[in-house]
Amino acid sequence: MLLDTQTWQPQPLTGAEYTVTEPATGESLGTVTLASEQDVETAARAAVTAQGAWAKTPYSVRAAVLRRAGDLLAVHTDELRDWLVRESGSVPDKAGFELHVAAQECYEAAALASHPTGQVLPSEAPRLSYTRRVPVGVVGVIAPFNAPLILAVRSVAPALALGNAVVLKPDPRTAVCGGLAVAAVFAEAGLPEDLLHVLPGGPDVGQELVADPHVPVISFTGSTAAGRAIAEAGGHHLKRVHLELGGNSALIVLEDADLDAVVSSAAWGSFFHQGQICMTTGRHLVHASLYEDYVERLAAKADTLTVGDPYREKVHLGPVIDASQLARIHGLVAASTARGAKLVAGGTHRGLFYRPTVLAGADDTTPAYTEEVFGPVAPVRPFTTTEEAVGLASAGPYGLSLGIVTRDAVRGLDLAERIPTGMAHINDQTVGDEAVAPFGGLAASGTGARFGGEANLDAFTDLRWTTVRGDVATYPF
Repeated sequence: MLLDTQTWQPQPLTGAEYTVTEPATGESLGTVTLASEQDVETAARAAVTAQGAWAKTPYSVRAAVLRRAGDLLAVHTDELRDWLVRESGSVPDKAGFELHVAAQECYEAAALASHPTGQVLPSEAPRLSYTRRVPVGVVGVIAPFNAPLILAVRSVAPALALGNAVVLKPDPRTAVCGGLAVAAVFAEAGLPEDLLHVLPGGPDVGQELVADPHVPVISFTGSTAAGRAIAEAGGHHLKRVHLELGGNSALIVLEDADLDAVVSSAAWGSFFHQGQICMTTGRHLVHASLYEDYVERLAAKADTLTVGDPYREKVHLGPVIDASQLARIHGLVAASTARGAKLVAGGTHRGLFYRPTVLAGADDTTPAYTEEVFGPVAPVRPFTTTEEAVGLASAGPYGLSLGIVTRDAVRGLDLAERIPTGMAHINDQTVGDEAVAPFGGLAASGTGARFGGEANLDAFTDLRWTTVRGDVATYPF
């Protein structure tokens, strides 16, 4: 057994006791101790002390730890899947997807450890001139509740592989599957002590992590509002801050689309994991010639989806994370219908179980269309020309992901080039993630920083220029 409630916090913390709760039932799954602001300084100092030796450790040793961590995610799949299902409200397939991607993140990170570290540069002087990537030192990782394992491991694994230490602050609502489980996996994989500290806590702990002078780089995944505050604080402390933020991604359905094929993809884009994904399809832009049929089919699909306890029932959607998130979702739906949008499916809930919802007639006055809902809501809006579709998809503050459905893939690719987003998918919906791909958004969706593949080199190393001469240089002084 990987996680034992008696031993799952190997490092003592000094914050309040927190009850780990199952959203589907409200039952307690155990208790954890949250971190205090003082714990951040303690962890960061210990991480600094441990990091130097780890950076000097042969790359093959670091890579082996990362490979073992990936293997252990498979060894402990059943236990970790249950935690993801019960603590985060994931359905088993979504939990399996998280485990698969998290393992791939570890394997890809292992490959980074042996990646070439620099370049030899030409020089006008008689000297060797070269660049070399060096670890930044300690990386602070602040991860959210919605895909807690992926969004922690995505930064933790490459940062460690590249010779850094990490202080991870998971959301307290997923402290186990997004934090303590990560620590347990890496400890079993042979990671030396003090290289990974897990500090579950609230915004105060996150603020302290951003401010701590021992932590030069912050990797944050979460809301745009929180990202702005972290960017502002990071700027004050002259820190490098990587931000992966919210989105309100558009799916464009062109007039030649095959509706029989597209509805499943469209429903997945809006309803997967109860819509609690930054890449969720938040705006369905459908050619007017297909609009009525599309709305009818998407609503029919939504009505067939089952919602319930993902641990005890076979369902398509589980619970949203908590009552505050439920209130936000339902409030946006109610405000949207009050302003003229037509509710054609869903719009109801039982406890934290919110029905997949389809809103027709969305426009610029529809709150569920203009804002990120972070719930299972699909607003649909018609367009008549390609230029109108480009304008609608480009409107708004976000720039994360884009989906385009058409029988003419080249036309879809051309259309995607005209819409500013960090990611684009032709003949697919907006939700997608692979460990080898650079992930991130533009504008209110992020600062353009990327995670994944070689993009991790920019995120978690510094580039140092070095020159070497055989003799001491002389100057006309």
